[in-house]
Amino acid sequence: MDIALVQLSSPDNETQAQRIERAEALLREQRGADLIVLPELWSAGYFHFSQYPDLSETVDGATVAMCAAVAKELGAYVHAGSIVERAAGSTANEPILRNTSVLVDPQGNVAHKYSKLHVFGYKSLEAELLTPGDSLPVAGTPFGQLAGTTCYDLRFPGLWSELSVRGAEIVVVPAAWPAARREHWRLLTSARAVEHQVFVLACNAAGVQEGVELGGTSRVVDPAGRLLAEAGDGEEVLRVSIDPGAVQAVRNEFPVIADRLADYSALAS
Repeated sequence: MDIALVQLSSPDNETQAQRIERAEALLREQRGADLIVLPELWSAGYFHFSQYPDLSETVDGATVAMCAAVAKELGAYVHAGSIVERAAGSTANEPILRNTSVLVDPQGNVAHKYSKLHVFGYKSLEAELLTPGDSLPVAGTPFGQLAGTTCYDLRFPGLWSELSVRGAEIVVVPAAWPAARREHWRLLTSARAVEHQVFVLACNAAGVQEGVELGGTSRVVDPAGRLLAEAGDGEEVLRVSIDPGAVQAVRNEFPVIADRLADYSALAS
């Protein structure tokens, strides 16, 4: 399975339409990839909080539509990173906004949709502006069971435990992780892969937004915790091949998931 992680920047002086056009050109260069992944909120720019209402869109809006067109042209899965989704029930005066990631299949259809469960509050307005998701889907693909988490979700191992219970074998992680906590990013992406025996495909943003430097260093970690590839800190496309069969091989050889108790809360204190 050939992966392309498109580590994109979202400069303050670039419009959303310009960024979508630029990203489209980069995606079209990834012919031969089975799965192409973009970062968190790349088309809006994660730190462009004041613009969230204006830059919000539906799942059939410009960002996902572009990704679907490229997916059909290349015959690939395209993970659109995430968008500021204007969810059902929104009104002009009271929009319901979510941080929603979308995977489209080679036919251009939505194959997986996930709204970020843990919206971020530390030095961020995300928690004030966005509504958390309320579902945790896992989707079947030709490469195995695929799920997604988004950025801050990396810090919550209970979420990842539930994904492995639900059968996830490949977890895509779009992010806008700042450079100031880059070592946490490296540590957590590796830890989540090895403790839940999954492939972690973590695509981070690069560049500077509203004075905040993003960390880059997109990573691919295998289910044994081995780092297969890591990008630098600038704009870059990281290409790597993985063997999806490695998940079951690792789980059979070292049965951590099989040995895990079903309910730790039932234990006596």
